[in-house]
Amino acid sequence: MGFTSELWESGAATYERIRVHPFVQGLTSGDLDRAAFRHYIAQDSHYLREYARALNVVAAKAPTPEGTALFGEHATNANAVERALHAGFLDELGGVDQPASPTTVAYTNFLLATAHTGSFAEGLAAVLPCYWIYARVGADLVDRSSPDPLYARWIATYGGDGFQKIVDDVLTVTDRHAEGLGPAERAAMLHHYATAARYEWMFWDAAHRRETWPIPLA
Repeated sequence: MGFTSELWESGAATYERIRVHPFVQGLTSGDLDRAAFRHYIAQDSHYLREYARALNVVAAKAPTPEGTALFGEHATNANAVERALHAGFLDELGGVDQPASPTTVAYTNFLLATAHTGSFAEGLAAVLPCYWIYARVGADLVDRSSPDPLYARWIATYGGDGFQKIVDDVLTVTDRHAEGLGPAERAAMLHHYATAARYEWMFWDAAHRRETWPIPLA
C-alpha cells in the first residue's frame, strides 16, 4: 500500500472512536434505541443523494476514462442504495419526511465544496473515508451481528466481498494518482481525508443523539 497508508493513519484514531461508539455497540448488543436507528437510516438517505452528486463531480475531474467510469458507476450505485433504504427500512420504520440534520448538511456541503473547488485528488480524498471506514466498520459489524432481527438484517447488507472490491479499486486509483503529486497536494489530501473521517464519527454520533435543528424553519 502506498500513500493510502498515510491517509488511513491520518484518520485511524477517529476510526477507533467510531468502532467503539455507543451507536455501533448498541447495534451489536441489540440495545440501540429504535428512534436512533430510524434517525440514522433517514439521514443516510439524505447523505447518499448528496454523496452521489459529489462522486459525479469526482468522476468528471478524473484524469483517465477508467476513473470517470469508476466513480460515475459508484454515483449510480449510491443512488440505488438510497432507494433500497426506502424500500427495505425507511418505509418500515417511518421517518421518511425527516429533514437533513445539521451534521448531514455540514458533511455533505464539505464533500460537495471540496469536490467542486478542489482538484481531483482533493475530491477523492474527501469521499474516500465513506468508502473505507464504512467497509471497516461494516466488517466488524458482520463479525458480531446482532440479537435484534432488524439490526441483524441491516448489518447483513454489509456482507459479501462486493463492497470490499469497490473499496480496493478506489484505493488503487488513489495510490496511483498520488505517485505524481507533490508535498502540497499530498498535504491537502491528508487534510481532507482527516476532516471527512471526523465527519464520519459525527454522523454516527448525531444519529445517537437524534440531532435536530435547534431553531426550526418557520
